[in-house]
Amino acid sequence: MTLLRVEQLSKEFGGVRAVADLQFSIAAGQVFSIIGPNGAGKTTLLNLLTGVYVPSTGRIWFEERNLTGRAPYEYAACGIARTFQNLQVFFNMSALENVMVGRYLHERCGLPAAMLRFPSLGRAERETRSECEKLMHFVGLGAYLETAADAMPYGALKRLEIARALATRPRLVLLDEPAAGLNPTETLEVDALISKLAKSGITVVLVEHNMRLVMGVSDHILVLDYGRQLAEGSAEVVRRDPRVIEAYLGAAASAEPVSAGGAP
Repeated sequence: MTLLRVEQLSKEFGGVRAVADLQFSIAAGQVFSIIGPNGAGKTTLLNLLTGVYVPSTGRIWFEERNLTGRAPYEYAACGIARTFQNLQVFFNMSALENVMVGRYLHERCGLPAAMLRFPSLGRAERETRSECEKLMHFVGLGAYLETAADAMPYGALKRLEIARALATRPRLVLLDEPAAGLNPTETLEVDALISKLAKSGITVVLVEHNMRLVMGVSDHILVLDYGRQLAEGSAEVVRRDPRVIEAYLGAAASAEPVSAGGAP
């Protein structure tokens, strides 16, 4: 089943086309990776797919709903969540509180209940805390529940952002370079977490420069070059495409893929 579909999608900035005439679809349950050299338009595409940017031309469909031009909160309400290339963490809050922020879409108590301290407010907060604690354990951060975010290691903060995205209860989660800056052990942990997300039924869109990780976890890969589609297909098809090797992969194309299984 197609979950997300893009039709002739383009984005221009002052006459420069960062994304040009893209057309592709993402099936439910896939790990769909987007790769390409720096400046290829990967993050711009993620910003289009989450409502941060409005397309210059084209349409974005989530199932049969046209989301083109909608606000980011409407994308989130439909079940689309994301992380960012640069950490977007509330460092003055605990790890658990950061995750609880992501559950705002599903809070049932409004401002009047909060002002009057209705009993329902306490119940809702306990439910939120319980659900977010489970998400922390899911991403392997159970030991950091009450830890201040500014005291956590960088690799843990990357997974904290994923937990916060999951708190929105997404059907599609977009990960923008989740392994950037990580050591080999932390990269394997992210590798295992992406596979775990897919097995749980969440569709994953992955932007990542680590080709060993990409080739190991991806069901389908879209290759961009100067905002245009260069190639598309399975990991095996993409890694053998001469255009991809010339434009981006190079020596990495012959590397053995990292196992998509659990972290050591």
